[in-house]
Amino acid sequence: MPAQTRTDGANDAIIAAWRAESARLVGALTRMTRDVELAEDLAQDALVAALEQWPTSGVPESPAAWLMAIAKRRAVDHFRRADALRRKVAELAAGEEEVAVDGLHDQIDYIEDDVLRLIFLSCHPSLTPESRAALTLRLVGGLTTAEIARGFLAAETAMGQRISRAKKTLAQAKAEFELPTGGYTATAGQDWMRPELAEEAMRLARMLSALAPDEPEVLGLQALLELQGSRMAARIGEDGEPVLLEAQDRSRWEQLLIRRGLGALREAEALAARGRPVGKYFLQASIAAQHAQARRAEDTNWRRIAALYDVLAGAAPGPVVEVNRAVAHGRAFGPDAGLAVLEAVDAGALGDSPLVPSVRGDLLERAGLHTQAAEAFTDAAARTRNEVERAVLHRRAELNVAQAST
Repeated sequence: MPAQTRTDGANDAIIAAWRAESARLVGALTRMTRDVELAEDLAQDALVAALEQWPTSGVPESPAAWLMAIAKRRAVDHFRRADALRRKVAELAAGEEEVAVDGLHDQIDYIEDDVLRLIFLSCHPSLTPESRAALTLRLVGGLTTAEIARGFLAAETAMGQRISRAKKTLAQAKAEFELPTGGYTATAGQDWMRPELAEEAMRLARMLSALAPDEPEVLGLQALLELQGSRMAARIGEDGEPVLLEAQDRSRWEQLLIRRGLGALREAEALAARGRPVGKYFLQASIAAQHAQARRAEDTNWRRIAALYDVLAGAAPGPVVEVNRAVAHGRAFGPDAGLAVLEAVDAGALGDSPLVPSVRGDLLERAGLHTQAAEAFTDAAARTRNEVERAVLHRRAELNVAQAST
């Protein structure tokens, strides 16, 4: 096999293994070391080792077990160098020399729960809501700091500092890495989607619903993720470019996920009818259900969706909700109504996001104002860092230029 081909194959395997296993790896290491920052460093060390060794030694039969073995050995080395932590050395190193890589899964208790445990740790009450979300996306979702910053409409350096402070706060609070008991109280690059991240989110949401079956917002979150996930196969066309909701082939929507999502939403509705409070996830799932229940795009009950967005705007106000509300009002009552909602949005609150100009372009296009629409789409294309999205926006700008000249 040519060296370049082998290297490329190893790199693909490393990327796939890291995307699939990084959250479990960090979760298991956090449980072992009781230190989330150290756990992430050890996981990164294992990744570096894979990048150095797999291209020459080949991809191991069990990439996840290999990564765990390397990370665990690095943990042992770390604690051996720290005299004050000899006890942890004994715990981590017990039988280390006799443990074969292929048998490591038997040595790690409850690894399937480690991702869920990591979520609870990332959402520790000592953290602010914004820090909880950012840390969860970093540790559980495996997103880069730049991707998280884009989602929060924040500067990358500021987001890096927020994540770093959150880890230090957990260390100072001596946060326990355990599942709670007794109940609960109330981006960039070439890829358009991250299917593996969406699938993991759905899996974890189902686990949360099983743990908290009487919480409407937990069921609402599951419903939202299942219903949104049902459209993944239809969101990419044969040419690899994104297909917007109204142009999607609905026969490609995953009916099992739709049934699961609608079922979870019905359970949440039943709890709400008995007086349990609902929130933004329930409302967003209710909006997604309107799309899922429409056999054709033209059957969509946009007036109902607009009304739900009006409620959501009161329950969870923010510029992103307002932009989506503008879309809904534009479909329900005409483009002028959508533009009126959009004009009230504080575009500065969204930073350099392409969201406002892309929606403005869509509404202007529907109003027949093609020259202005082309300008809006061009503006949006200049703002995005996603190559696929940029290509789509440029194409829509070109189509409007052509229509304006006819």
